[in-house]
Amino acid sequence: MKRITATTFGLMMALFASAQTIPTSEVQIKTAVLAAPADKRDGATVLGYNQKGELVQLRKGTNEMVCLADDPKQKGFSVSCYHKDLEPFMARGRELRKSGKAGQEIFDMREQEVKSGKLKMPKQPTSLFVFMATDENVNLTNGEVKDGYMRYVVYIPYATAESTGLPLKPESPAMPWIMHPGTHGAHIMITPAPPASASNKK
Repeated sequence: MKRITATTFGLMMALFASAQTIPTSEVQIKTAVLAAPADKRDGATVLGYNQKGELVQLRKGTNEMVCLADDPKQKGFSVSCYHKDLEPFMARGRELRKSGKAGQEIFDMREQEVKSGKLKMPKQPTSLFVFMATDENVNLTNGEVKDGYMRYVVYIPYATAESTGLPLKPESPAMPWIMHPGTHGAHIMITPAPPASASNKK
């Protein structure tokens, strides 16, 4: 009986801790759309986390943008919004990470799947916006964020430095450059200098 009681108590405490660390749906939506251009926020679909920590749809949108709330299991604060045509690519990455894959292995698997036709990438350039801040600059009760900063990405699969005229690395903050040229994950990166108080999440 004592063992059952202890186990039950442990489960209750775990659920209580989860409820304390995962913001409400309203706060997740409010903070997730900060990554989107202002005129896209109200109509964006928002994915976030329920109190079990599972990724779910928090709001069905009316435009082409999908916003992803901050992952409560990760240190720091990072939300993103991207064109809906990138969702198969993004969802596959989440699936592979959940299965224990990481880094180059995920990249290589998606490259192979795109080449085989199993995974579809957009035929047109598509955008991704990432908004980040440090933990101490985020209020998870009311969704207020200060000293946040943006990173801008435009996916152009299989583009190269030669086809775009872009450099392979930036020579100054906010200078566009191309990352992973010649692959399914080729994209233009634009990373303005973050505020002094900020640091990258991942």
